[in-house]
Amino acid sequence: MATGSAKPKSGGPPPRNPAGAKVVQAIIEAYHPETIEDVSIACRDVFGQLFGRMLDAELGIHLENENGKLAPGERYNRRNGHTAKTVRTTMGSVQLDVPRDRRGTFTPALVPKHCRDVSGFEGKILGMISRGMSQRDIARTVEELYGFSVSHETVSQIAERVSEDVVKWQSRPLQPVYAFVFVDCIFSSVRSEHGEKASQQAAYVILGIDLEGHKDVLSLSVNPSESKSHWMNLFDSLRQRGVKDILFLSMDGVAGLEDGVRAIFPGTVVQRCIVHLMRGSLKYVAQKDYGEFTKDIKAAYAAVSREECRLNFEKFKKRWAESCPGAVRVWETHFEHVLQLFDYPSAIRKIMYTTNAIESVNSSLRKVVKKGSFDSYDALLRAFYLRIQELSRKWSGRMVQGWASVRNQLATHEQFEARVRPHLDK
Repeated sequence: MATGSAKPKSGGPPPRNPAGAKVVQAIIEAYHPETIEDVSIACRDVFGQLFGRMLDAELGIHLENENGKLAPGERYNRRNGHTAKTVRTTMGSVQLDVPRDRRGTFTPALVPKHCRDVSGFEGKILGMISRGMSQRDIARTVEELYGFSVSHETVSQIAERVSEDVVKWQSRPLQPVYAFVFVDCIFSSVRSEHGEKASQQAAYVILGIDLEGHKDVLSLSVNPSESKSHWMNLFDSLRQRGVKDILFLSMDGVAGLEDGVRAIFPGTVVQRCIVHLMRGSLKYVAQKDYGEFTKDIKAAYAAVSREECRLNFEKFKKRWAESCPGAVRVWETHFEHVLQLFDYPSAIRKIMYTTNAIESVNSSLRKVVKKGSFDSYDALLRAFYLRIQELSRKWSGRMVQGWASVRNQLATHEQFEARVRPHLDK
């Protein structure tokens, strides 16, 4: 027969501390709570007293250390009463009695001087900003959840500090070479300065994968519309921040982008997204024919060789040219981008043929856009920046799946070997 206490089941709740039960019983006996509000008041009171005791103990250690270093005859530092201080907590506002010393040398570590918040309040505000909430909504939510009011000015000050981070992030140094870059625009409604009228603005997003297989959003900017000149400015900015070469750039047919990138990085291979071509062509296909149509065109772009691709494309045109001329024209217009895929090995082809990598980023950003119009360009950038930081934390230390094969193929391909070898051998 087994002896000893049974182990808790894996994945179950952690065992409760018996001391906690005693504390709960003492609170019930002292406060006699009958409602949720009574419980909240009791917890705030206990929380305040607990902090006070800890601060008293902290001062005791400070006095002991300081007085132990005094020269003979020097006057000892001593306690000098308390100062009432109200701080924000996750339970609401709590009053603390902060101890003082006569010399004023005590600097609490638990609740630092001038600190009025111990709830992670600013982090929660930033989380709300990243979800596209307005300052008015944030102020109302904080009051509803935590029981204390926060002014629009306070929220604005926290947001302004994020704006400084955005500026630094936008100008940070980048890697000298990116194997793959993906670009796209996401549109959002931004109100005018007077808040009377909202207009659609384009947020330009550039995602890169470096030679180590790590993803990073390289650039984020806002402009009223997509244009060749703005794309050129963005790629020129990447060059100024240290980017010397981009091997592949995948796009969904953004106006002016291809000319823009080649003006700055002439050696870049520009690839149209096959998935977007498929979506564009299906607009001309009856829904009942979707299955057969996609099967036939996939036989071309997913072929194992250039020759097979050409052969299957001719079969595709012969079958669909009469019933779906518009759809066939889409593929004929961009067939060079389909053929271009077969200039490169399969692992490289798998990454370059679609903009899915940046689509997942934009999917996350669209959750922010759904909240409605933004108060300003800065508000839009702040919300997108904070969401991108969340994505970056998820990506940290992770390589793109199958990157070893991609790296080997890049290092041995005659078009890229001389461009990547110096960086891979470091």
